[in-house]
Amino acid sequence: MKTLKLRDRSVTTELPAFIMGIVNATPDSFFDASRGGVKEALRLIEEGAEILDIGGESTRPGSEYVNADEEIRRVIPVIEGVRRLSDIPISVDTRKFEVMKAAFEAGADILNDISALEDDDRLAPFCAEAKIPVILMHKRGNPGTMQKNTVYENIFDEVNEYLESRVQFALEAGIAADKIWLDPGIGFGKDVQGNFQLIRRCGELCNGKYPVLMALSRKTCIGEVTARNVAERLSGTLSANLLSVQRGASMIRVHDVKEALDSMKILSAVDFERF
Repeated sequence: MKTLKLRDRSVTTELPAFIMGIVNATPDSFFDASRGGVKEALRLIEEGAEILDIGGESTRPGSEYVNADEEIRRVIPVIEGVRRLSDIPISVDTRKFEVMKAAFEAGADILNDISALEDDDRLAPFCAEAKIPVILMHKRGNPGTMQKNTVYENIFDEVNEYLESRVQFALEAGIAADKIWLDPGIGFGKDVQGNFQLIRRCGELCNGKYPVLMALSRKTCIGEVTARNVAERLSGTLSANLLSVQRGASMIRVHDVKEALDSMKILSAVDFERF
């Protein structure tokens, strides 16, 4: 059984990994079917999402950052709409203090920060005081430039060292160890071989001390291996997610909740002694 500790409650899953459904409140996310608002969020809940991840700033390769006011304008109505109908845990995909503060006040529970608390020095103390779980992700550069620098001497060691340093930063800021999750940042400044090395060894990050989220859904590395476009990458995504959970991931971030749920049920049935 996997457990996610929120500010004032804990949630568990009987599945091999939590299923986080993606709601992109943006006009430019790379998979247009994930764009939407409250209606899309409620559809994912109905399909079996255990957590929602709501984002108002696309971080696809080549994208540009948006300002906090615009991000708040996109995200807060979705959180408020979901909260009127559901108490599902809500993660906010942001790297800005103003956005997270507004989201928290609207009912959000989790910070999913692609900058691992680097981009805004107000985030860490805020999350510590509010007892908000944080997801710390590795990236290199920013979305506009990150795919221009994908060469590593040893990608696992470098990603692992970075995440260890950000965990230490979070702990020193007062964030509890049981509120820290890791994300190796698939597609954020990595080539296809590096991405698959990280999938293969995801459970080894930080010596397995912290749970790992894998965000693989329909990403470029899956398309490069399968020669499929974004709309045709579902089967590749399901395979990659299954392998990542078998290798130690505790949460999968997905566009296709219903299919992810089925795959996790099959994994649990086949490998019931482990999961």
